[in-house]
Amino acid sequence: MTVFKRLLSFALIAFTLPAAANENYAIGTGSQSGTYYPLGGMLAKVWSEHIDGVNARAEVTAASVENVIKVATNKQLAGIAMGNVALKAHKGEDPFPRQMPASVLFALYPNVVQILVPAKSDIQSVQDLVGKRVSLGAPGSGTRVSALAILAILGINEDDVRAQSLNYTATTNALANGQIDAGVIVGSLGVGAITELALSRDIRILSFSPAELKKISSAAPAYMAYDAAAETYNKVPAFTAPAVWNVLVVNPKLDDELAYQMTKTAYENMDKIRQAIGVAQYITPANAHQLQGVPMHPGAQRYLDEIAQAQ
Repeated sequence: MTVFKRLLSFALIAFTLPAAANENYAIGTGSQSGTYYPLGGMLAKVWSEHIDGVNARAEVTAASVENVIKVATNKQLAGIAMGNVALKAHKGEDPFPRQMPASVLFALYPNVVQILVPAKSDIQSVQDLVGKRVSLGAPGSGTRVSALAILAILGINEDDVRAQSLNYTATTNALANGQIDAGVIVGSLGVGAITELALSRDIRILSFSPAELKKISSAAPAYMAYDAAAETYNKVPAFTAPAVWNVLVVNPKLDDELAYQMTKTAYENMDKIRQAIGVAQYITPANAHQLQGVPMHPGAQRYLDEIAQAQ
């Protein structure tokens, strides 16, 4: 049984377990080569420093799906997840076995669907992936959920490619070593794994056509078109790709006052977080509701209402 299947099995058993009275809290992130981990670490740091009784730490995970499951089963205080994954959890859609209780604390930043190929590859479009060796992301990751969903919308099934299930670091290593023809990473612009790869190898990131982007947004409204400038990564040309907002999720039963303090503390210390994490520029009250369809936690909404009234 895979780790992901064990997590799903655990979710079925522990779904209604109450939260333990424990002041040592885990914040679900992703791999250490992505953006989730350092951002989760900074959030954990400011919460530990400014909220009495909270001792939080970032936890390395398989990312979005695992984080939602652990939040829903009270194994994490909070977790970072792609918006489309949080929406699937709220609706109880695949890959989740049933509806998972999760509320949004606030939106974070957009994740861009980045399909990497060697600069001299004959792969010029998404359709050219058919028959190729393609990393679609680690099991239980938002990258995998997004990659499979977007390819399916464009008429490409998993069986149409020679699929591999690799995390960020394994994907870029495999591409550098010629073990795969393309790799999908759904992450922030400037994500560490791609930045490092572009410094040692000449790569491109595939652009989606206007027709493909329209088809994707029509089928999955959580996605929007995102234009990435040339030199976002070393010598990588400009590209346009789908993007989806990341959100910070908590259990809906999380104490309202703690959720309020977590939201307040994060926003009031955002300048410090932005100094360490560039994409934190997107974490603003104005962007808090970027994801529609998943409820905002009442404690977070109380803080947002307070600052709106004060303006």
